[in-house]
Amino acid sequence: MPYEPRAVEAYFDEYGESEWHRFDRFALGAVHEHIHNHFLQRFVQPGSRVLDIGAGPGRFTQTLDRLGCRIVVADISEVQLELNRRYGVEKGFGASIEGYLKLDICDLSSLPAASFDVVVAYGGPLSYVFERRDEAAASCRRVLRPGGILLASVMSLWGTLHRHLAALRDLPVSSMVDIVATGDLTPDNDPTSRHKCHMFHSSELVELLRGHGFSVEALAASNALSTNLEPLLLELRQQPDRWQALLELECKATAQPGYVDGGTHLLVAGRAVALAA
Repeated sequence: MPYEPRAVEAYFDEYGESEWHRFDRFALGAVHEHIHNHFLQRFVQPGSRVLDIGAGPGRFTQTLDRLGCRIVVADISEVQLELNRRYGVEKGFGASIEGYLKLDICDLSSLPAASFDVVVAYGGPLSYVFERRDEAAASCRRVLRPGGILLASVMSLWGTLHRHLAALRDLPVSSMVDIVATGDLTPDNDPTSRHKCHMFHSSELVELLRGHGFSVEALAASNALSTNLEPLLLELRQQPDRWQALLELECKATAQPGYVDGGTHLLVAGRAVALAA
């Protein structure tokens, strides 16, 4: 399926404020947010200049502020940028933001080369661009300083199928075969869903980054242990010590090779290596 930037923009314009609240609707979302924040805390140094591309309304922009970063917020959706501005004022993270830019991850040419220490591409920007993911990865590499780091999360093929296995009951078997073969969720193989994206294997994600001047420092999954266990998560969330124990176990498990492809999202840390002159 070809990348349709206007369709992605329209999707997130319409999704609007729900993008801020999506981590709050289910306990699974709280685990998801914790894993992503844990990755930021592990790799982002205080004082870093960060491009937060696909920033949405700012849940992770807020974390970057708490880490003492200088942030450029970018998104393909003007609605999401306006929400980020608003929440920056309401939640107090706006002072760390240098600017708000309407940008497509495939074309960051308006930004100077080697101008950021970190690029954060959470929420699946690399998944939404389908066949243009090479352009997106190259764009992220161009704006990073040598030694800088790309932190990205993408939709995971096997982890998503694990979470939504009930779809096998409803979709034609041929559709499921096509989804697994291509990694693409499209109107052709799932006409009931408006969420169109490419879902990655971990090896595919590693190959993408290595092909564009990155060394892969870490891979992790999101919600590898906790997928499809919402009732248990709700129970554990009422017991702070057990909830904290779950989060710690999740962080350990999601970094294990056997679990990397088992979460709903894949997270990757790619270090920008020096490019040949």
